[in-house]
Amino acid sequence: MATIPYETATSGDKALLEIQKILGKFGCQSFGHMTDAERGMTVIQFKWRDRTISLEASWKGYAAAWQKAHPWATVRGNDRQAYDRKALEIGRVAVCSVLRDWVKGQVTAIECGVLSFDAVFMPHMLLPTGERVIDRVEASQMLPRSEQKVVEFKP
Repeated sequence: MATIPYETATSGDKALLEIQKILGKFGCQSFGHMTDAERGMTVIQFKWRDRTISLEASWKGYAAAWQKAHPWATVRGNDRQAYDRKALEIGRVAVCSVLRDWVKGQVTAIECGVLSFDAVFMPHMLLPTGERVIDRVEASQMLPRSEQKVVEFKP
């Protein structure tokens, strides 16, 4: 059976605490995380100097990828609703570990002078309107649409 990275992660809360430690050592003044159950996302916000950053990670996206690697037809031990709930829970935990490793890599790149803070986090910076730069760019269609296919969770 196929596997995908982080599908065996076990502690979303521990990964969130590690993100807070990484960002604290980096000099961030504030840190918070939130569960957005309606959109199926974990949201991390922090402030560094005069920049507020909001990172969003989709459990639904991860759950869809997990289901693609582990089709329901091959995991028949559960009813369909239990299978979908399992996929979402695996995704909820996994995205915390994905975020931890991503944040650690980005902060390391900044500290080593490989990239600037703005280059790393600009898409996730909050504008005075409260929206993220990436959301404004996508809404205004400043860039051509990406050919990247987004996998959607379909319970």
